[in-house]
Amino acid sequence: MTKEINKLVDHLFRHESGKLIAVLTNVFGPDQLELVEDVVQDSLVKAMRNWPYHGIPQNPSGWLYRVAKNEAINILKQGRIKQRRTVDPAFLERIQEESLVDEFLFSEKEIKDDQLRMIFTCCHPVITSDSQIALALKTLCGFSIAEISRAFLTPAENINKRLVRARQALRSHKVPFAVPVGPELPLRLKAVLDTIYLLFSEGYHASSGDQLIRFDLVEEAMRLGKLLLDHPAIAPKQSIHALLALIQLNASRFAARQNADGDIITLEHQDRSLWNKAWIDQGLIHLQQSEPHRFLSKYHILAIISSYHCTAPTFEQTNWVGILREYNRFLSVDNSEVVQLNRSIALAKVEGAQAAIDTLVGLTTLENYHLYHSILGEFHIELHRWTAAIKALEKAESLASLDKEKALVRARIEYCIKKSGN
Repeated sequence: MTKEINKLVDHLFRHESGKLIAVLTNVFGPDQLELVEDVVQDSLVKAMRNWPYHGIPQNPSGWLYRVAKNEAINILKQGRIKQRRTVDPAFLERIQEESLVDEFLFSEKEIKDDQLRMIFTCCHPVITSDSQIALALKTLCGFSIAEISRAFLTPAENINKRLVRARQALRSHKVPFAVPVGPELPLRLKAVLDTIYLLFSEGYHASSGDQLIRFDLVEEAMRLGKLLLDHPAIAPKQSIHALLALIQLNASRFAARQNADGDIITLEHQDRSLWNKAWIDQGLIHLQQSEPHRFLSKYHILAIISSYHCTAPTFEQTNWVGILREYNRFLSVDNSEVVQLNRSIALAKVEGAQAAIDTLVGLTTLENYHLYHSILGEFHIELHRWTAAIKALEKAESLASLDKEKALVRARIEYCIKKSGN
């Protein structure tokens, strides 16, 4: 029973904590974000303590909402914080009415609106860009410090510092809880899209746990993207369409990425009949609707690359020349070492493995990234350099965080040992 409850609370933390934080931030204000996070955390702790004795409630989400709401009301009534504004007594009276809770604080529309306000608040320009995304992933998407650390390829200590600075900026600058208007909107939208993309990336390839794919995170990324798309005040829409195209085209291959035992199946060996054709079609429609307004975003380019994969009848018929062309364009938008690593795969298909290896020399920030060593090992395999391949793959195995990743790399090591005759 305890294991079931812990699993449920973890699920609720991922799916509901962001909603609760958004709604309560609208009550208390962004300057009280730490208090809001504490209230939500306390509600989840109370669930873990209460439910083993009294049973899981019929509506666990509603139970959490009521506990969090009651704690918020007590804080407001007792004046335990310095308010960002004078709290209207009628407001307090209204949210205490149980019959009005769902329609006022926790109605579907209110939650959606508050989540949009929350993500734009996290991405306010008084907060540095890396701290913006970290704050949004932590508060709105329920990311752990370890997951954010993985997403940024930086130590957890750095992420904690960024979060502290971000919360301090919200307090000192009295940032409003609102979706921006006018020329400020497009600037903030970029950080919002980056946040949703990182959320999707963690779902597409989880950094921890026993699952390669986190479907809940991918669904949340799609949901947030559609919230942006449906909001009448948010424009232009082209980059949003591009991001949704990227998400749906990549997500369409999920069913083919693992076998029945959960083992990883690489793109080359996937059964393409298992790909979700409806999502591919929807992704291609979004791609058509993403015609750049002023500039080509990284999401446009990545979506185009995904479209080459999704429309290729077979792996052998993949348009690697077109993919390499897009990666070359991508370098003008994002010259990061991760992009250079991904480009090397297409380069190897077009110009050979040695050309790809040459581009990877000196990518020092990827030294502790298991995919860097795994990809390097595959290039050595293509060149029949078994000793070099084994060395790179053993490094990849030691760095991989998921058991299934380790198993895939171990199988490639065994292949190299067999081929080398050792």
